[in-house]
Amino acid sequence: MARRWAYPIEIELIEGHGTCAAGHKVGDKFTVKGDTEQFQCEPLCIHALGSMLPKLVAMRYGADLPWLKDNPDISTHLCPDVKSPHTFRITRVRGKSE
Repeated sequence: MARRWAYPIEIELIEGHGTCAAGHKVGDKFTVKGDTEQFQCEPLCIHALGSMLPKLVAMRYGADLPWLKDNPDISTHLCPDVKSPHTFRITRVRGKSE
């Protein structure tokens, strides 16, 4: 089976309030490789990953999300933990495949 091309995605925790249950800290970075069928993003918390997965897949395969007007390659995502909200920046890396 031929491999499908996809953009690498970089995820960074950019803001946090309270203590993250998974132990993530502001500045932590995670990468989803581009040119691979395997979608891995360890050690990102399963709850954060699960909540952002639709956006990650769309951005990974080149979708232009209409609400990203300033920069279609950068989005933010709020972790679903309402007691300790944390914000991630999701960046689609164009021109770089892995």
